[in-house]
Amino acid sequence: MPKTPKPENAPLPRVVVVTGVSGAGKSSALRALEDLHFETVDNLPLALLRAVARSGDQRRSPLAVGIDVRTRDFDAPRLLATIAELRRTAALTISIVFLDCDNDVLSRRFTESRRPHPLAEDMPVTAAIEMERRLLGPLRDQADLLLDTSRLAPGELRRILAGQFASTASRTLKVFLTSFGFRNGLPRDADLVFDVRFLKNPHYEPELRPQTGLDAAVGEYIERDPALAQFIGHLTQLLDPLLPLYEAEGKSYLTIAIGCTGGQHRSVYVVERLKKWLASRGVSFDASHRDVHLAKT
Repeated sequence: MPKTPKPENAPLPRVVVVTGVSGAGKSSALRALEDLHFETVDNLPLALLRAVARSGDQRRSPLAVGIDVRTRDFDAPRLLATIAELRRTAALTISIVFLDCDNDVLSRRFTESRRPHPLAEDMPVTAAIEMERRLLGPLRDQADLLLDTSRLAPGELRRILAGQFASTASRTLKVFLTSFGFRNGLPRDADLVFDVRFLKNPHYEPELRPQTGLDAAVGEYIERDPALAQFIGHLTQLLDPLLPLYEAEGKSYLTIAIGCTGGQHRSVYVVERLKKWLASRGVSFDASHRDVHLAKT
């Protein structure tokens, strides 16, 4: 039976290779892609990647393939060579997603789950993690999307992958706002970071210290700072023309991080102000307050 010709402008079949260090969340990433209507195959032998990737004409869905050190015949340079060949010769779009994580978080995850590291048969977990990093180094360097899951909740991982790989037909730019405290580290997936530590700090007001930027009294205090209106005005003037430019260039997800010292007061309130502005512009967005739940010291 002859094949039905594809429309001239039909998108190429998509293949996503999901890899990364053990314990960083590869299984969660594959489940998230499955929710986005990807067919998923985990631990695919490297020798089969060419045939499976080229089967796009027979598949109705995009394909996500999990490959890591557990994979039979795994070899990072060989995998990269196979991907390079497919990019040259196959009519498909192929991407590498690499999941990384801090060593101490990985060690804790293996301890809490009581699952052995795949390379830790005759060595400590810490040594196995370092060996795995060396084996995977070339893949990390060549990744199209590098995600650090050290402080990334499963829901946030799904959100990022949806922003990257949701079907083109349903894809519009979505903004993710997050507040954070500089003393707890920068959000690693942030595209734009703004520092609001110049605003007067409610932390030094005893009655406001236990509250957060979600409380009315804190908001009223920050609103009285003349620098706030000036900052919000300049920031929205910057973002207003930028958002459509990002969308025009094909970016589907933009993370804007607002930071203050502890992530409790000023950054939280500014994110709440920006939510109202985005809503007034009809921009699709999500928001979270990364550090608002942390105890104050």
